Amino acid sequence: MQQIPLNIGPASGPSFAGFIAGPNAEALRHLELWAEGATRAPVPTYLWGPSGSGKTHLLLAARAALTAGGAAVGWLDATMAEPPPFDERWSAVLLDDVDRYGAVQQHAAFNWFVNATSVQGGGARWVLAAGAAPPAELALREDLRSRLGWGHVFALQRLGEADCRAALLAQAQARGVVLGAEVVDFILARFSRDLGHLVQLLDLIDRYSLRTQRVVTIPMIRAMLEEA
Repeated sequence: MQQIPLNIGPASGPSFAGFIAGPNAEALRHLELWAEGATRAPVPTYLWGPSGSGKTHLLLAARAALTAGGAAVGWLDATMAEPPPFDERWSAVLLDDVDRYGAVQQHAAFNWFVNATSVQGGGARWVLAAGAAPPAELALREDLRSRLGWGHVFALQRLGEADCRAALLAQAQARGVVLGAEVVDFILARFSRDLGHLVQLLDLIDRYSLRTQRVVTIPMIRAMLEEA
């Protein structure tokens, strides 16, 4: 059965608490401890895995946790055509989707990495990066590629059906939305199981249900999609 692609991005406000770890519990705990300061050390961390495994969610959650504590953070992803220079005020450097970096992003990422891990200028900072492949398989300039594998490396996996189901029901319960078993089956069979997309879809369903004063059923979801 073909799944329906929705033109929606990850849910707003990613957090560690909102991340359903499933097989990725070790990586989540590592980042939580680091963000809390319990194990904070200037040792780089690299996350890799397929699309939908939660890499960007975790980087955004780390950024949110750090900035909530008053820290300044450098962020670089493949969409940034003109990355800013390294800022000594940053407490951490976050590099997302490194496998998609062009020459400009790679140059900036290497510069940021070198400055962040230097003991000069206020001491070493944390580098948290993510990509679709392990460091050894990244098609990047060698000096950047090798540095990404210096520290902790975690391989992330997509959630299995049981974890997706549990995540969807937990998110629905948090919103006061009642999802019958047949509705959950319908969603998991027809939509991407990327957790961010599932949460965004649930937000759409919740808003549509409130606006139309309809109970969440398969016909209601079909009507929402037709209207959209």
